[in-house]
Amino acid sequence: MSAPLRVLVLWFPDWPLRAALGDALPHPPTALMQANIVVACTASAREHGVRVGQRRREAQGRLSSLRVLPHDPDRDERAFLPVLQLIEEHAPGVTLLRPGLAVLRARGISRYHGGEEAAAAWLVTQLTEAGFPEVRIGVGDGPFTAETAARGPQRCTVVPPGEAREFLAPFPVQVLRDEQITGLLLRLGVRTLGEFAALGPVDVRDRFGERGARLRALAAGADSQRLVPRPPDPELMRSVEFETPLSGADQVAFAVRQTADAVMLALGEASVVCTEVRIDLTDDNGQVFSRPWLHPSCFDASDLVDRVRWQLEALAAQTAKDPVDEARAFGGISAVRIVPVAVDDAAHHQPGLFGSGTDERLHHAVSRVQTMLGHEGVVTAALAGGRWLADRQVLTPWGERAVAPRDPASPWPGSLPDPLPAEVFRPPRPLGVTGADGTAIRIDERGALSSDPAFIDGTAVHAWAGPWPVHERRWASGGGKRGHRFQVVDDRDRAWLVFCAGGRWWAEGRYR
Repeated sequence: MSAPLRVLVLWFPDWPLRAALGDALPHPPTALMQANIVVACTASAREHGVRVGQRRREAQGRLSSLRVLPHDPDRDERAFLPVLQLIEEHAPGVTLLRPGLAVLRARGISRYHGGEEAAAAWLVTQLTEAGFPEVRIGVGDGPFTAETAARGPQRCTVVPPGEAREFLAPFPVQVLRDEQITGLLLRLGVRTLGEFAALGPVDVRDRFGERGARLRALAAGADSQRLVPRPPDPELMRSVEFETPLSGADQVAFAVRQTADAVMLALGEASVVCTEVRIDLTDDNGQVFSRPWLHPSCFDASDLVDRVRWQLEALAAQTAKDPVDEARAFGGISAVRIVPVAVDDAAHHQPGLFGSGTDERLHHAVSRVQTMLGHEGVVTAALAGGRWLADRQVLTPWGERAVAPRDPASPWPGSLPDPLPAEVFRPPRPLGVTGADGTAIRIDERGALSSDPAFIDGTAVHAWAGPWPVHERRWASGGGKRGHRFQVVDDRDRAWLVFCAGGRWWAEGRYR
């Protein structure tokens, strides 16, 4: 099991009020309303009994002089944008959870400052000097634990690794912020996160569904929320234009080397690395050919040059394949633009003291082979959905995001039960299946066999099962693909997946 992700959460209390009232403190008794419900109120209003969730009439009944303002979420986001930029100056890779709440991975900044407590204290100092003395910071295993810690009385609270469940146990279930489920838990007598986490996960899923199971995992300190950094600064983009359009891939690749170096220099000044990039190629006809590229770790200048070359080679191959298709044809390249799409904190990608790890060495070796063989010379396989085994294999070039495979465990019409064949024949291998008298076996429209299978390619059949009809795309011209599947075991203990279509037999795969 992988170690939990250590994160650092920065919480700015009453941020919607600061966005609405400005920086002058203390704020007068004020409440922000949405649909006549209090969504935020100042500390001076809370002293008179005003609370979040109250109706407008009840809140004004507690304090007749209460100032009421409409809540504007867009205003909150606009006001919080400079704060995010300030945080990124000190710790790149920040993720916005909502206005007033941001999170970043703790590893990079804690390694730089000599520990999580020192990093949190340093960030508090920097933000206080910048005019945000109210900031609270929590560090823990996952965003939920860290946010709960940040909402504590201390300005900096660090939950030690592996102690999230014990830390969360005494908190009330209301911190989960799900009125429906927490209300039911209170009626059942479950009042704290520790009591909720003590319930069996299967029982919780059966009673509360997937949402309840997710909340129980949070209560137990198991937070798997993924951190998605903010989009990179547009200033990281670099481009180059050619006075004379270039037609050769090597020419363009040589001409963009300085541009790639400029992109890496801009990334270095921002203390980030690029994990996804978009390359825009503009030809002399004004057409723009764009394509995103991913990297298993992070790009360097030579990687960017290689992607430009591969993209040009792919365009040339498309034109050569269909030269009369004007939509695919392109002229000489007049401009190239390299746009970082996703960036990450550079500290997360620093090599170890004694060199890079196994994954990094593997990536460099595979990328070198890919450079020699071309973009599609090295591929990775993923399992997808489909009725035929050959359709379930999806090959993706190394470094690209694989097509999201369909969950193999979910039902699919015509799918095979586990285990699947270990060897898949692509294309299917022709073979002969005959009866005891040596005649070919036929299957009628009702799926009845003319005789039992006795031999497969001259080898005696030990056991068999089937047939299972497969008929896909019946609406297509020609009736689609249809046939009957069998599982056959010969006397050499080899198991086969075969199908009969059009009076002929084929081996689709073999079990091992």
